[in-house]
Amino acid sequence: MKFNDYKYEKINIDETKEKFSNLIKSFSDAENLEEQTKYMDEIIKLRNHIDTMETLVSIRHSIDTTDEFYDKENEYVDEISPILFGFISEFYKALVNSKFRADLEKKYGKFLFDLAENTLKTFNEEIIPDLQEENRLSSKYSKLIASAKIQFDGEEKNLSEMVPYTQSKDRNVRIEASKKVAHFFKENKDEFDKIYDGLVKVRTTIAQKLGYKNYVELGYARLSRLEYDSEMVASYRKQVLENIVPLHTELRQRQAKRLGLDKLKFYDEPIKFNSGNADPHGDPEWILNHGKTMYNELSKETAEFFSFMTEKNLLDLLSKKGKMSGGYCTYIPEYKSPYIFANFNGTSHDVDVLTHEAGHAFQVYQSRGYEIPEYLWPTYEACEIHSMSMEFLTWPWMDLFFENDAEKYKFIHLSEALLFIPYGVTVDEFQHWVYENPNATPDDRRAKWLEIEKKYLPTSDYGEVDDLKEGIFWFRQGHIFNSPFYYIDYTLAQVCAFQFWIKSQENREKAWDEYLALCKLGGSKPFFELMKAANLKNPFEQGTIASVIPKIREFLESIDDMKL
Repeated sequence: MKFNDYKYEKINIDETKEKFSNLIKSFSDAENLEEQTKYMDEIIKLRNHIDTMETLVSIRHSIDTTDEFYDKENEYVDEISPILFGFISEFYKALVNSKFRADLEKKYGKFLFDLAENTLKTFNEEIIPDLQEENRLSSKYSKLIASAKIQFDGEEKNLSEMVPYTQSKDRNVRIEASKKVAHFFKENKDEFDKIYDGLVKVRTTIAQKLGYKNYVELGYARLSRLEYDSEMVASYRKQVLENIVPLHTELRQRQAKRLGLDKLKFYDEPIKFNSGNADPHGDPEWILNHGKTMYNELSKETAEFFSFMTEKNLLDLLSKKGKMSGGYCTYIPEYKSPYIFANFNGTSHDVDVLTHEAGHAFQVYQSRGYEIPEYLWPTYEACEIHSMSMEFLTWPWMDLFFENDAEKYKFIHLSEALLFIPYGVTVDEFQHWVYENPNATPDDRRAKWLEIEKKYLPTSDYGEVDDLKEGIFWFRQGHIFNSPFYYIDYTLAQVCAFQFWIKSQENREKAWDEYLALCKLGGSKPFFELMKAANLKNPFEQGTIASVIPKIREFLESIDDMKL
């Protein structure tokens, strides 16, 4: 069965409530482990059905935000999802209080109970209206981003379609494209400020109702960060400031020299070489066909996985009007199907999607045999290890896509991975400040963004793009609006991915075996334990970041980038 044939049916909230209530009661009243396990299986089956329907709505709405049917269904899911979360919360209460808990822990693992106990601290029925408002505002942001209609090059473009122009070899085109994109955010500044202010206020209210000091603590609990806190993250950001920011400055100066510029401006950053960036040498279908070759040759596991994805049409890759921006991977439980959503735009981003999002999809494909939903995916920072490491593990096939520009692509890919980390911690420090100061005004927030940006990105210069000097660049970062605190995860995972890159340079087969084993573990262990299982150094430990820098520097310095 192909994705288009996956059947959607509206969730009847009253019927679902009755089913959940009856099953939870039967689970609690069970007289032996076997009986309780039987009802747990029934609860999992019901949860999988609900997750499937919610995911189908989310995917189909993101493919076409102008589709009236799925737009209304998406609003309905926004409204009922907090209620459905309440049902899960009731199940967790029954689970952690089970009289057969010791036996259940042996069967399913203790981590399930740790996750359940943590989740119970993030919900009560009093906050349902607040959660509904949070969902409404989050969807409003996504629709506002998708609504962008920018007149450029004689046509109407959305934000994804503007990316190639912001990477043009012609500096004047880059400047004008950057100005046009920035102006969309400036024109809608009040609306972005209003949406974000509403999100900050409602999240703070939720945190206070649940007894937290502020949303920072609740945000960490929502992300199931059971092993580390905001102080450890602050210490990690300090490591980035000391070890990576100086190298970030060096790489930007090196880029300016390559481009023949006295001073690199914001709009110059996307263009890495005067000869142009390393773009794939073919159209989307050509890229996809080479993707099939790559995954067929990488391993028997990736060959099976990518055939499954393509045969069932589980990839939506082309940018089009009304489609949400960005990219993601999700999972449809009843069909045991990962799904990849992207916006191809003719740049190296298109190949990155086939490695990054496919890394996520490959992981969940490997772990889809777990009985319980909690173990399908790990927590976010661990999730991103699979995606970012897959980007590096597929390096030997980059000549398929970039041909004689493969070396140029690798230089850009590795340097950009490093350049990203200071931006990632900028987003994180900004969010901590926002939720520690929930009564700050929109003006205060925009000023704070510029201040933190200067700390971690000292070479940043907006040049003639005056709109961005008002501190609105972060409006385009959807995670800040829709997934608070989910961003430092990318940087933590990047440090782990660098380790996989180093391993793959030394012993490719062993690196792949460790990566595959990590994927198969899914979310059955917390972040620190997953890293141990994959023989990775913990990014929080002093010296880990410093330990990966020499190999990266050695590779980048081995390439004469002035000739590329």
